[in-house]
Amino acid sequence: MSKRRISKSAVANIGEERISILTKLSEDAVVEGREDLAKRYVSLAGRIGKKTRTKMPAGFRYCKKCKLPLIPGTNCTVRLTGKKIVTRCGSCGGLKRMPYTKERKK
Repeated sequence: MSKRRISKSAVANIGEERISILTKLSEDAVVEGREDLAKRYVSLAGRIGKKTRTKMPAGFRYCKKCKLPLIPGTNCTVRLTGKKIVTRCGSCGGLKRMPYTKERKK
């Protein structure tokens, strides 16, 4: 018997679906106070993303240190400095800096 071959695009689509489900579950777990479960969901989504070579959803943000989803007002603080958006994780204190020069030009 020969093995069935699945195309790379089909694998990527399945990976994107599963990653989006896991990211939604992780955000719900943070709201409920289950940080350990949320970290597990994010790490699983990352592993699926590496395996299928897909990225995390565009609006989903998480701490690179502790893998906790960042939800402003719940478990992180967001500050605007000169040219950056600085997000600080509430559990580990990790920083995420993102430039916003395009918005300032408009």
